[in-house]
Amino acid sequence: MAESRYSYSNILKLGFPILIGQLGNIMVGFADTNMVGQYSTEALASASFVNNLFNVSIFACVGFTYGLTPLIGALFSQKRDNEIGSLLRTGVWLNSMFAILITFIMGMVYMNLDRFGLPPELLPIIRPYFLVYLAGVLPIALFNVFAQWAYAIQRTVMPMVIILIANCLNIFGNWLLIRGNMGCPELGLTGAGLASLAARWLCVILIAGVFMSRKTFAGYRHGFLNSPRRKGDIRLLNGTSWPVSMQMTFESGSFTAAAIMAGWLGKVPLAAFQVIVIIGTLGFCVYYSMAAAVSVLVSNAAGQGNSALMRQTAKKGYVIMLVLATISSLIFVMAGPQVIKFFSHDPEVVAVAVGLIVPLVLYQYGDATQINYANALRGTANVMPMLWIAFVSYVVVGVPVTYILAFTAGLGIYGIILSFSASLFLAAGLFVWFFMRTTRLKQQA
Repeated sequence: MAESRYSYSNILKLGFPILIGQLGNIMVGFADTNMVGQYSTEALASASFVNNLFNVSIFACVGFTYGLTPLIGALFSQKRDNEIGSLLRTGVWLNSMFAILITFIMGMVYMNLDRFGLPPELLPIIRPYFLVYLAGVLPIALFNVFAQWAYAIQRTVMPMVIILIANCLNIFGNWLLIRGNMGCPELGLTGAGLASLAARWLCVILIAGVFMSRKTFAGYRHGFLNSPRRKGDIRLLNGTSWPVSMQMTFESGSFTAAAIMAGWLGKVPLAAFQVIVIIGTLGFCVYYSMAAAVSVLVSNAAGQGNSALMRQTAKKGYVIMLVLATISSLIFVMAGPQVIKFFSHDPEVVAVAVGLIVPLVLYQYGDATQINYANALRGTANVMPMLWIAFVSYVVVGVPVTYILAFTAGLGIYGIILSFSASLFLAAGLFVWFFMRTTRLKQQA
């Protein structure tokens, strides 16, 4: 049966290398938070603010690259390598322009940092770190363009290896520059930013080098270098990229708004918020890894016009996702307090963060569901509903609920983390409904 062609093993085979790469990123995030947290609570609180503020722009850039996946995935199932290369070239150009736009916007944010109501002692730490982070927007976009190409042609191991190599450089750079080891200057949080910047450019250099040198990719490379630009490529990419980018912008924006509200509560709640967010990233990245594989396989099925196979793939991916959400929740409950102490020795920060484990666990199944079906919907190339689903779930509902629970209801930082369940479960239900509707319409067509 065609419907069984994509088994659980197909999803796991594609998703596992992505998972390893994501776990590598988590380890870097853990190392960053640990080294910065041990350096000072002020540095940890500053990192929390900047990282969460930049999440909006980074997710916007990464989301914009996601528009390539359904298009390349469909072409891959039809063995149209030359057209994939041509589309990839357009993707590099378009995503570079988008990254430059995001860099300009975040530059304007930098000019107004004093308007965010932050503790005054944090601003001298935040400003230089912000500028270094700003310089890393373009390489993040460029790497993810090539990574989405690799995922869509089912070469998920290559980006994994590159990410792990860059992660080693990042952690070593942290060790050198945060406290000034081996004769290097002691730069604190700024040193962590410089190490991350170097790792991001290394990712671009390595993946572009592999693309340009491997004989296996000759067909894609020929299209990339020699094919005339197809008139419809820019319009096609804009049509799939903007809605996904805006979806991820709204989602990450709600978390950024939560970080800003956490900052209003003081440096200890803000530092605790950063610790919980980085721990919660474990769940998100694990779910995303398998969901990315689901998106690729759904796009391959879409290229063949097989709606039944698209649904079967999403269903099997969701079963895997539920297992992963259960495992993540158990880890958070059983090992959460010990992990939190890894990030900070400040007893106040540890006490506040431990109290946030319950609301952290509550939103895991909502997160897993919305990630699976958002990526399944992305694989169908019917991405426009993703934009308004995210807007309603994260902006119209999520941000007000965060404020109400934190301040009106007086729950403080606990209410902020608790509010994530409302937006994530709402988004999950809407993504499931639209995916099922899209595949039903395609089947009827």
